[in-house]
Amino acid sequence: MDAAWLARQDMGGSYGRMRGTWWGRFPLAVCRYRHEQGAFWGDHIGPNPTDRAKNGVKRSILVEADGGPLAAIVAAANVHDTKLLEATIEAVVVERPQITEDSPQHLCLDKGYDNPTGWGTTLRHEYVPHIRRIGEEKLDEHGRKKLPARRWVVERTLAWLSKCRAILVRYDKKACNYLALIKLACLLFWYRRRWRLSVLR
Repeated sequence: MDAAWLARQDMGGSYGRMRGTWWGRFPLAVCRYRHEQGAFWGDHIGPNPTDRAKNGVKRSILVEADGGPLAAIVAAANVHDTKLLEATIEAVVVERPQITEDSPQHLCLDKGYDNPTGWGTTLRHEYVPHIRRIGEEKLDEHGRKKLPARRWVVERTLAWLSKCRAILVRYDKKACNYLALIKLACLLFWYRRRWRLSVLR
């Protein structure tokens, strides 16, 4: 016996009324996405230009001189770094020290920020920019390459974050959940540093 015919018999006259109901009257059934969820693969996902246009996410972080993370945001992989610079600076979770002539604050960036947006954002937030110009290499007096640039500390911090399995590959559909895991890893980083310094004293 047909299962649909049994359902019509059990529902009685309600079946006829449901057949004439428009889908727009069931917003929970049609609109399946919740706040900041986006499409099926999640929000803040875009084609990675360095990995055959595979969908990916980009992490932008700001660290202090020793590599301690101060701010972190996420965006689609196809978003240029300069478009994330201002949001990354404004996402700093600690109070910024007072800027004086005797103690200026420096910001080291790579060649991807060598454009009007990168320079303008850095100066607007009262940082002393250290941006390597495109096509320029750091050479000594003999024309040989010097030691690595000072911005290698942020690459080391990104490598530390990639040691976390839930951060290396994004499994979360919502970007807010993925960002929360990154901030939790940064918190563990600061906790371990504080514990290590307290033991060595």
